[in-house]
Amino acid sequence: MAADARNQLIDERRGRQLPTAPAAPYRPTTTLSGTSGQPAPAAPPEQLPPGHPTFTSTAPVAVPLPDAQGLRDAPTPLVVHGCWYPSADPTGEHVAFICDRGGVPQLWTSSADGSAAHLLDADPDPVTEVSWSPDGHWIAYTSAPGGGEHTRVLCVRPDGTGRRVLAGAEPGQFAHLGCWTRDGSALAVTVAEPAAVTLGHGMTGHAPHPPGEVPAEPQGAVLPAGWADRDGHATLLGGGNRVAAGPGRHPAPDPHGDTAAGGGLAAYLVDPEGAVSPVLLASEAGAAALRVCDISADGRLALLRRGPRGRREAMVVRTTDPRTACVVPVADGDPWIGRFSPDGRTLWLRSDAHREFPALLAATLDAGGERTGLRVAAGRDAAGLELLTVSDDGGSAVLAWNVHGASELEVLALPGAGQGDATAPPQAVPLPHEVVTRIAPGGPSGMFLALSGSRRRPGVWWLPDGVSPVRTGWSARDEDAVPPGRPPVRPVPVRLRARDGLPLGGWYYRAPDRGPGRPAPCVIHLHGGPEEQERPVFNPLYHELLGRGLDVFAPDVRGSSGWGRSFVDADLGTGRFSAIDDVADCAAHAVEAGLADPVRLAVMGRSYGGYLVLASLVWHPELFRTGIAVCGMSDFATFFTGTEQWIAQSAAAKYGHPEHDRELLHALSPMSRVDALRAPLLAVHGEHDTNVPPGESEQMVRAARERGVPAELLLLRNEGHEFLRADNRRLFRRTAGEWMERHLND
Repeated sequence: MAADARNQLIDERRGRQLPTAPAAPYRPTTTLSGTSGQPAPAAPPEQLPPGHPTFTSTAPVAVPLPDAQGLRDAPTPLVVHGCWYPSADPTGEHVAFICDRGGVPQLWTSSADGSAAHLLDADPDPVTEVSWSPDGHWIAYTSAPGGGEHTRVLCVRPDGTGRRVLAGAEPGQFAHLGCWTRDGSALAVTVAEPAAVTLGHGMTGHAPHPPGEVPAEPQGAVLPAGWADRDGHATLLGGGNRVAAGPGRHPAPDPHGDTAAGGGLAAYLVDPEGAVSPVLLASEAGAAALRVCDISADGRLALLRRGPRGRREAMVVRTTDPRTACVVPVADGDPWIGRFSPDGRTLWLRSDAHREFPALLAATLDAGGERTGLRVAAGRDAAGLELLTVSDDGGSAVLAWNVHGASELEVLALPGAGQGDATAPPQAVPLPHEVVTRIAPGGPSGMFLALSGSRRRPGVWWLPDGVSPVRTGWSARDEDAVPPGRPPVRPVPVRLRARDGLPLGGWYYRAPDRGPGRPAPCVIHLHGGPEEQERPVFNPLYHELLGRGLDVFAPDVRGSSGWGRSFVDADLGTGRFSAIDDVADCAAHAVEAGLADPVRLAVMGRSYGGYLVLASLVWHPELFRTGIAVCGMSDFATFFTGTEQWIAQSAAAKYGHPEHDRELLHALSPMSRVDALRAPLLAVHGEHDTNVPPGESEQMVRAARERGVPAELLLLRNEGHEFLRADNRRLFRRTAGEWMERHLND
């Protein structure tokens, strides 16, 4: 919204209290209220149902930092660097992006033609998101201090001056990047707050341990009485009797009707200049996700994405009163779900509402943001819409479709509000590599694409005419993807059926110089999520293993995305036992196809894939010779106890409620069957991981050693749930490769 409109909104909110917006039965209440810079006032009691919870939050305070010392010339680039997440200035002549050529993902800028690239912020904190303001005055970005999960939102002038933290600088908070207002006068941010108190022996103050050593007491291994009351950073849903609610923290309903004290999420509009106080758009107690995706051109409406995994929603909120105008279910995946048309009467959404695969939906809105219609503007029967970008003038959209893991890109003309479907066929854009990871409008100059492929590292491509991709000069060349003399391996798609008949898919990487008919030692690699998908993109870990003569089979077991909503939901509840069996069925398929040696199989994965590794080793103990679990959950009880509150909320919708589904979660936990473990185990974890705390690896390694099973722990310094530093990534790959080679080639 314009600065005058935003100031008027702030003036209107001062001195009055706004009621709480209605909520659907399963989700926490959204509160639209607040005075800038102070805790948001709750609604008057007579406007709320008896016992109805409220949530308040303190507005973020900008913290100036030393200037970024202007544009820095690019250092000697690493040959094996990658570039991703482009965001262009309004003219399309310059672009900001993330690049790891300095050894850690950092903020860079360049001219569109790639003639000059500059390091804009040399701080060692990894950068995860970038957004150039529509007026061209600021570049906003998200960084992860120390490499952990607690991020903060910063902004800086394109010349490196004026650098400041906009949100996440306060102790105990962290923040996520939202959208800019159309005129660039304000940036939306989401601030997450912890629980009122920290109980027990949670992750706070976790000290690193030397590689290969396990601390005397694993974090979270001993559950307190009434363990459903979290002893990590926030109170677990289902508890609530051990943490007193304080200012800004009130009990909120969970999906099962219980209460949970703890932190929450709040979305604000923040002035990067610091001249206007922040404006609270929405807040939720016990929220799983909350991101502001768009603000209408007149500033009246805000589009938010909210809800736990598998139950995401697009919510249209009026910025001048407390009512939620409308709610539409949307798909998981990319959080940037849609955009308002210039007149605010059409909302373009990437959604799988009542569909198997996500499509482009057009929601027609009245003057107050209420939905008056909903139709499919573009959809496919067997492929899902993965990325959506709508042009500033609302005349076209760029759509990226996920077709069995690869991307297909097209440009679609959009009709005006109420004019019916577009009649012009979409224009296909040829891609030089398999997968599009981001689309960024490039002003009148076209667009920018972040691409990745099986034989190239992530790079940014410029489409000056909208149809002919040109590699930017600051992206690594394809021939530099792997060391000289070791050609990159293109995987082949694999299709098979699980033991219950469910179709599965994946990608098989054959080690170089291994001819047909020669079964090889094979590593089954499992992705995270579980809603992630195995994609044909360059993975240095795979090439480390391939270079040691090991095949890699990377399947999509049930629960993965890209194969439809039914496949994503197929692992819910007791279906997770079938997901564990899918791992064994994929290994059996590789053997039956004559590719893998049945006595030299290993299993490896990260995050949820790390959980599947541990589960496979104890459910199928004779199948695999060894396993490597990276940031994997070993016990759902301790996982829910130690993870972040908003992660717990989202995980409960996927894995089960930690109290009501206690018996099921216990039965699904690898620690409950650890006596069956036979294969040597390597566990790898980031020391600052608060998504899946290191105690999950520590307790599994300890239990294995106590039973005489060889087990080691590699704890990576200054890393969280994702390993972002080049030196740590190399150490991880080398350690994993040596471990696999030692156990599979002896």
